[in-house]
Amino acid sequence: MITDSRATPSPLSAAVRNNALWCDAVCRSHGVVGTAERGVWASAVRTPPLYPDAVTLSPTATPDDVLPRIDLASPGASVKDSFGSLDLSSAGFEVLFEARWIHRAATESAPSRSEGWGPVEGAARLLAWEAAWSGDGESEGLFRPALLDDGAVFLAPTGTGPTGSDATVTGPTGSDAAGTGPADTVPVTAGAIAFPGASVIGISNLFAADDDLDSAWRDCLRATDRLWPGVPVVGYEHGDDLAAAERQGFAPVGPLRVWLRTGA
Repeated sequence: MITDSRATPSPLSAAVRNNALWCDAVCRSHGVVGTAERGVWASAVRTPPLYPDAVTLSPTATPDDVLPRIDLASPGASVKDSFGSLDLSSAGFEVLFEARWIHRAATESAPSRSEGWGPVEGAARLLAWEAAWSGDGESEGLFRPALLDDGAVFLAPTGTGPTGSDATVTGPTGSDAAGTGPADTVPVTAGAIAFPGASVIGISNLFAADDDLDSAWRDCLRATDRLWPGVPVVGYEHGDDLAAAERQGFAPVGPLRVWLRTGA
């Protein structure tokens, strides 16, 4: 497990550490416990789908710090090379993708309105969020309710404000809703995960069913500014997603690579 730090890190260090904390939280929610040492967080057993078996925490970490601590006997090992500084090709790895860490400085003031995106509450709504994020309407239980108790906030349209006003509300609302409200019945058409740690808010898994990434980032940032006023926001993106993030005030602060083991 990675322990959080009270020191104020650089934008790059904050982004790397926040993401490692998030990976650690997802793994622990599945009963997979990783450890951090020698500048690397790693799990000796295979991690949940889409999450790395190791994350480098220092630019001085070497393949010898990473490879002995992960499972190389079964296929599919992956490593998040947080500084783009490793060469794992001789161990049978190939670069799965490259991206850029991004950082958005804290805003001076937070908007007072509570419209737009808001936190997902409850296991059923979390399943609906994951089904929308997956793109195929299915949920495999990757994101478990324990994450809601571990600080993760899954953001989605609430049914009010710029995003939700165009959404169709289905099912009961109000006093006859039997414990549900408008936010629980609005179809999940966009969303993101916000995770506090390392003195920043990490954003990941941002999506929009209509592919309007600029609107999705605007609504996401309005929500983070409201929920965590005065706190910087970090993440990593590539391609069109990176371009959209930059248009909303993010600046690239460093490279990263994700390696996947495809050979013996």
